[in-house]
Amino acid sequence: MDLLSWPVFALAVPAVIFAGVSKGGFGSGAAFASASILAIVLDPGAALGIMLPLLMVIDVVSLPAYWKKWRWPEARLLIAAGLPGVVLGALFYRWTNDDAIRLVIGLVCLLFIAWQWAQKAGVIRIERQMGQRAGILAGLTLGFTSFVSHAGGPAAAVYLLGRSLPKTAFQATTVLVFWAINLSKVGLYAGMGIFTRESLLLDLALIPAAVLGTWIGIKAHHLVPERVFFGLTYTLLGITGSKLIWDALS
Repeated sequence: MDLLSWPVFALAVPAVIFAGVSKGGFGSGAAFASASILAIVLDPGAALGIMLPLLMVIDVVSLPAYWKKWRWPEARLLIAAGLPGVVLGALFYRWTNDDAIRLVIGLVCLLFIAWQWAQKAGVIRIERQMGQRAGILAGLTLGFTSFVSHAGGPAAAVYLLGRSLPKTAFQATTVLVFWAINLSKVGLYAGMGIFTRESLLLDLALIPAAVLGTWIGIKAHHLVPERVFFGLTYTLLGITGSKLIWDALS
């Protein structure tokens, strides 16, 4: 499908607004739903290439609202461990095909829902005061999943929740971490041909949607119950994840 067509633009606008709301106000854990939605109608590489510059715009817009409210020791560890994870993700991406990427994205969507359900049901309990080893594992995981699906948020959330961060410090730390991780992905995406002229032109047209979504997210951070937001998110992820897995295996 032509990236500069109206159908793609019409689908991308709400997807990008959703990413802005998620990253700007709710810890960014579900922002990868936007890339998943686009991957239903586009090649996974095209979806990833479209979303990365916009996620970076969202990061930049979000940073001032949470400036120096992050926890630096946790952020530093996740970034340091995340960079090797990004390299592993790049190697996986180069050695695999589109259907494998669809399968990974789809599985991440469904695993995210399963994890959240298991945590709320008490099946899985996050150990408080996780140590350095847990941070390194979380960083490697978030770097890998961030590269192949923009889905590093859940791994970061597990570790940061295990460090008992307050809500705003949690949000600020995720914003800082993913600003750095997304920045590290740019050169690899460019070198691997994931960015194209068409994807970058579409990004320019979608910047207002990214800024609007981020502004809404920052405001909603203090006004909207997380249960309402994530209820919608789980529905979107369930539908898109199942569709991507079906497409990959059929």
